[in-house]
Amino acid sequence: MNHAILVVNAGSSSIKFAVFASTAQYALNGLLYKGLVERMDGGHGRFSAGNAQGERLASEDINVPAGGRLDHQRMLAVALDWLEGHASGLKIVAAGHRVVHGGERYAQPLRVTDEVLGELRRLIPLAPLHQPHNLAGIDALASERPDLPQVACFDTAFHRTQPEIGQVFAVPRWLTAEGVRRYGFHGLSYEYIADALPRHLGAVADGRVIVAHLGNGASMCAMKERRCVATTMAFTPIEGLVMGTRSGSIDPGVLLYLMQEKGMDAEAITELLNKKSGLQGVSEIASDMRTLLASEDPRAGEAVDLFVYRIAREIGSLAAAIEGLDALVFTGGIGEHAVPVREMVCEAAAWLGVELDLDANARGGPCVSRPGSRASAWVIPTNEELMIARHTCRLLAA
Repeated sequence: MNHAILVVNAGSSSIKFAVFASTAQYALNGLLYKGLVERMDGGHGRFSAGNAQGERLASEDINVPAGGRLDHQRMLAVALDWLEGHASGLKIVAAGHRVVHGGERYAQPLRVTDEVLGELRRLIPLAPLHQPHNLAGIDALASERPDLPQVACFDTAFHRTQPEIGQVFAVPRWLTAEGVRRYGFHGLSYEYIADALPRHLGAVADGRVIVAHLGNGASMCAMKERRCVATTMAFTPIEGLVMGTRSGSIDPGVLLYLMQEKGMDAEAITELLNKKSGLQGVSEIASDMRTLLASEDPRAGEAVDLFVYRIAREIGSLAAAIEGLDALVFTGGIGEHAVPVREMVCEAAAWLGVELDLDANARGGPCVSRPGSRASAWVIPTNEELMIARHTCRLLAA
């Protein structure tokens, strides 16, 4: 019987999963499968899966009985049924979950217990758009496989190394005591990159590094000795850079204006900032960077320019936090694939010593700066699923 680790990333209407081969000693032997179960319009769902080589192995509709609903438990059941039917001899021995918020208490991945779940449910008000769905994935798997060990891995954990002064807002202390503070997100991605830096940068890996995780959700992280010193996201994943549909940093006075002058309530403002702003809101065309870069509409160009401008501004802020820059790293869907965006960002960071190699950038790197550049620039693909699988194996082998 071949052992395997299941990695789960549960969202509001979908569950992404990955399966990694493992030994009985919980040592990883590589990716086996990746897949997605998603709820579609019209009362049905869609299941797709592929292997480590990117070959499509399954793509099929999921029929839901009239009046039924494709909830998280049903989504996971579909994925598990396919895995057990397709990969005979494969035994899932543990599961690792992406959980957006670990709060102040959880700075490391940990085994899921009733006590841990209780604590994580108390954090739902701090991440209402993500946390409930992450926990629903854990609950669903517990119902499907009650004896299966589960591990929670937190997107906030990597940023707990920020200095205390960098984690607080200038608000009354009672609010800070209640958990209103700067947490930061995308931590699993940054943790993977931090682990990969020595293979690419050598001794510079422990220097002053800024990592730009650029995708539909976008943030940046400044590191020293591969530990987080500062990051652009804060209390929620809205803060910081312009994103696909999220506004990024915004004057709180704008929110007061929307409430007082436009009569908008919290729900309407949440919808506006999370789903109707960012690249989508500015361009009025699309939230997808590929679409905007291909468009000749001036609104698309303005959205891209604003995206890059905010990145350039934050690079200056983060460089101040780590007192300079030795390397700039791009990751995430846009960071890894959008050649023009990397070019514009590197040009904006030239004052910090970044000298872009246009040919290397067009090839996708990994190094996209010129030899001798005072600050180097890199493209390093991230792998959050592998990070979760590693943590799961480490905890269960202990």
